[in-house]
Amino acid sequence: MNAEKRTKIKELLNETAYGTEVTVKGWVRTFRNNQFIAINDGSTINNIQAVVDFQNTDEALLKRVTTGAAIAVKGKLIESAGKGQKVEIQVQQLEILGDSDAEKFPLQPKKHSLEFLREIAHLRFRTNTFNAVFKVRHSLAFAIHKFFNDRGFIYLHTPIITASDAEGAGEMFRVTNLDFDNPPRAENGTVDFNQDFFGKATNLTVSGQLEAELGAMALGEVYTFGPTFRAENSNTSRHLAEFWMIEPEVAFADLNDNAQLAEDLLKYCIRYVLDNHPDELEFLKNRLLEEEKSKPQEERSEMDLLTKLHFCATSNFERLTYTEAIEILKHSAPNKKKKFKYLIESWGVDLQSEHERYLVEKHFKKPVILTDYPKEIKAFYMRLNDDGKTVRAMDILFPGIGEIVGGSQREERLEYIEKRMHEMRIPAEDLYWYLDTRRFGTAPHAGFGLGFERLVLFVTGMTNIRDVIPFPRAPKTAEF
Repeated sequence: MNAEKRTKIKELLNETAYGTEVTVKGWVRTFRNNQFIAINDGSTINNIQAVVDFQNTDEALLKRVTTGAAIAVKGKLIESAGKGQKVEIQVQQLEILGDSDAEKFPLQPKKHSLEFLREIAHLRFRTNTFNAVFKVRHSLAFAIHKFFNDRGFIYLHTPIITASDAEGAGEMFRVTNLDFDNPPRAENGTVDFNQDFFGKATNLTVSGQLEAELGAMALGEVYTFGPTFRAENSNTSRHLAEFWMIEPEVAFADLNDNAQLAEDLLKYCIRYVLDNHPDELEFLKNRLLEEEKSKPQEERSEMDLLTKLHFCATSNFERLTYTEAIEILKHSAPNKKKKFKYLIESWGVDLQSEHERYLVEKHFKKPVILTDYPKEIKAFYMRLNDDGKTVRAMDILFPGIGEIVGGSQREERLEYIEKRMHEMRIPAEDLYWYLDTRRFGTAPHAGFGLGFERLVLFVTGMTNIRDVIPFPRAPKTAEF
């Protein structure tokens, strides 16, 4: 039977050709009454039931039908008499493809906490929750590529190993092949990176933006979609050391074009998942409702997951400036009553997640696009406004997440960007290649970064970013 062509469970669950002989291969989820086997093959979140004639089946074989075992069944597709499924399989042949010791297999047919599943991340794919999460993740990635492809963008692969620090944050993973115990040293005692593999100090990329700008200034519209790395010692539910970023860059675009592109992308992705994953989203909606039952009423979501997704896919995002946001926050009840952990007292402070979420969830009750931030709290490459105080930056804030997109109109004027780099002590000679785009045929252009895991977090309703990436990398966490 092992050589027989199998039919995916997803196809069979909608089949009505009763009496057809079928072969199914998958993993046992449950085995009840020595008769009913729930099988899942990964093609759908739903199982198919296979009914065994246990009186005429070898008892030793039946004992091997345990949770987690891989099996193949051949039999007739019949209309199900039980509730919750239209079809089931009347088993004629049963074969064990791979045993699973029930005493040792950590995933028993009961509820497991997400914390426990993180400890066995190599097996958590086998649960309904992660079946749903990683199907949605796949679809979001596909939707992103389709969105940009349909608009004529070029997918640019930017380097993972780079000599630049795009954000100026300095929180980078060093890449080297020098001897750690005895590295070559310069006369002043520092490590001599001239003798390293690349002849200079290099690191894992924190962003593909600067390289994407080079592409945009020749190809017009490009995007990157790849892994980025931050050596930030943040052990929170919103941070990862390795995560994926989508970074479009568009020539001849200003901040308004940039905001519209980001809004269109987010709505497109949400709609794509709504259209293609009704079963997974229904499951994730119910999972979230169950999880929130243990929370106080004020901490529960005002909308269920499906309602929230439909709302974000159809609402126009609210647009306002940082200055307007500061005024709203300054006069807000949580600020006046000192409920915010970080009180808003003056213009110029960096907004925290609690402020962003207040604007989205309490004040406007819809996604928000904030623009024109103080230049002191933003990166060197953002275009200076005529007021000399603010830059053409934008952040998109989502309910439950806070910032999901960060972007700007880029500073295309050479003298302005050189001045800004000097102020921030960024060595211009190291970025000569980037500044050349301003020296030769400069033009207005804009772009943004969308944190992919934050988008997956939002669409799935999960609450910890480590649960939306297959193998999370965080401080003291690099299993598998």
